[in-house]
Amino acid sequence: MAAVAKVCLGAIVGVHGIRGEVKVKSFTENENDLTGYGMLSDESGNRLFELKIVGHSKELLRVKIKGVDDRNAAETLIGTGLYIERTKLPQTAEDEFYHTDLIGLMALTAQGEKVGTINALYNFGAGDLIEIRTSENRLEMLPFTKEYVPTINLKEGYIIVKMMQYAADIEGETSES
Repeated sequence: MAAVAKVCLGAIVGVHGIRGEVKVKSFTENENDLTGYGMLSDESGNRLFELKIVGHSKELLRVKIKGVDDRNAAETLIGTGLYIERTKLPQTAEDEFYHTDLIGLMALTAQGEKVGTINALYNFGAGDLIEIRTSENRLEMLPFTKEYVPTINLKEGYIIVKMMQYAADIEGETSES
């Protein structure tokens, strides 16, 4: 039996107070959607969480988890991802996708040469980054923008990328000229 695909909707990143509230970084487009799909699970699916958003703590949500009633219990959950089965999420429009749909796709140049495969997507606050494991087994990151990722073809399993030229490469070219 194939494993059910899951999507991480958020992560528990801290605790708030002494009554078991946790701080959650939501990965949903609208942060309040975190509780809109019912119970969430950990990555393994072995533990279920019933969440209630109770407020904000800076850019994070303050969340009460049913059955987590003190700070010590809440602290054990720090680092836990909050997942839902992919099938429970709404279908995407033709030009939309979930980040999880991109993981594992081939990254090709505009000329069709294989660069590598999509390893991960990140957002550290300044915009999305796409991480590619190259054919040489290096990890490369690119801004996840139309300029650097002009084409995404989920049906055929690839994206087109425009790789960045490194400063060292540019300096090497100018010093040789």
